[in-house]
Amino acid sequence: MRVTVIGHAGLFVETEHGSVLCDPWFVPAFHGSWFVFPRNDGLDKERLRRPDYLYVSHLHYDHFDAPFLSEWVDKDTPVLLPEFPTPDLEKALRELGFGNVVHCPNGEQLDLDGLQVAIFAETAPSDGPIGDSAVVIADETARILNMNDCRPSDVAAIRSLGPIDLVFLQFSGAMWWPVVYEMPPEERSAAARAKREAQLARAVGYARAVGARHVVPSAGPPCFLDPELWDFNDFDRAPDSIFPDATVFLERLDAEGIEGGVLAIPGTTLDVCHEPPSLTVTHPMPDDEVRAIFTDKRRYLERYQADWLPWLEVMKQGWPAPQPDLAGRLAAWWEPLMTRAPKTCATIGRAVLIRAGDQEVLVDFVNQRIGPWDGGTEYQYRLDLPAPLLEWCIRNRVVDLSNNLFLSLRFRAWRPGAYCEELFSFLKALSPERIDVLERSVAASHGEIDEMIRLGDWLVQRWCPHRQADLSQFGEIGEDGCTLTCQLHGWTFDLSTGTCANATNRRIAARRVD
Repeated sequence: MRVTVIGHAGLFVETEHGSVLCDPWFVPAFHGSWFVFPRNDGLDKERLRRPDYLYVSHLHYDHFDAPFLSEWVDKDTPVLLPEFPTPDLEKALRELGFGNVVHCPNGEQLDLDGLQVAIFAETAPSDGPIGDSAVVIADETARILNMNDCRPSDVAAIRSLGPIDLVFLQFSGAMWWPVVYEMPPEERSAAARAKREAQLARAVGYARAVGARHVVPSAGPPCFLDPELWDFNDFDRAPDSIFPDATVFLERLDAEGIEGGVLAIPGTTLDVCHEPPSLTVTHPMPDDEVRAIFTDKRRYLERYQADWLPWLEVMKQGWPAPQPDLAGRLAAWWEPLMTRAPKTCATIGRAVLIRAGDQEVLVDFVNQRIGPWDGGTEYQYRLDLPAPLLEWCIRNRVVDLSNNLFLSLRFRAWRPGAYCEELFSFLKALSPERIDVLERSVAASHGEIDEMIRLGDWLVQRWCPHRQADLSQFGEIGEDGCTLTCQLHGWTFDLSTGTCANATNRRIAARRVD
């Protein structure tokens, strides 16, 4: 098996039984904020035009590069589609012209004429209703795991497919905390140090759990070439940067006693074989030039930046002009969603001030109302958003502000207390379909069940705790009378205790009917 790294989480996997193009990303993402690091704009894209299969892990624009997919990839290519609770990814791919879709049941290994593929989707609220996913690709010579941004909840299920030869593992930051938050510098530095350590420790934990022979740092970090964002780059291995590069993680693996770390850059090929075990790494340039990317990063990024500054200037000229009545337009869009999600709004339980240019809007989740801020009403969260980008989101009725604004890092935020996950989950779920999934997840996380149904001698919650399957259609009581199996994915629950045989973090509400 040969794997060619094409940048960030992008891979081109070639086997005797076919090829898979994974998450190709070339066009700068999030309104020109994120660029591929190291750069991949010199790669030969033509060889990526006709893969046997295309896999896009999720809809974030550093993985779903619509301009590249539209221009370069043959639209007859079969698409390996993760099993997500909403059809957003499939819809987006079909809008680009990809009509040959292979639906991949969660965790199920498919044999595609000798090419074996299994996709593991994660759909917790923290993943957003669009979800995230990891893929295992195997043939008779090797097996690789591409984790993308995904944090698999069931590593045992992945390992059950067989030994992993290569794992491509995210280790760096892909978040706006704490870099955009207003706080004392020493407090922000401490929070960033903790964030950096947590993400490195998490990646080490996955490396141990997966047990692959080789670990390839992947899916980050991006680099920031816009002068407004330039200081977010980790030029000198600052301990309070949340964007450490691959060499930092490889040293951490060594310090933790984990062998087999591999440095790869765009254009690197990895020829891997399971038996006899072998790995041949071929870089697209001499080793000293590869090292210089990381040891003299500032100079490398300055040259990279000079090539792209004209593109950035043109891109910004396309941003729309802000329009009046921001409060009214947000209310028309968001208030129906708030009404649809009372448990989510109650859990958020606060007022949020949105400032965009000279307009100030209070989003009151307690009373599910949006209006102009009167200058005196207290708020517990503040988002200072760039007016042109918020205008772009409103005009396009984007369903995910994280993907379309927050990940750009082109905003500022303030809060007096802890992070409110439900708030940002709401802002990732700005459509009726997504908000319904979020509302059920929030209710389940608080032990609240919207609806109970009768199955045999039991009343059980209607929606499966695993992936919100409708148990009135897919639930089946076992012969013992005390076991429920969701036939959609095969997850099994002990109704007497509510426990799940497949995962410790999934429980079902049930009671026996007298």
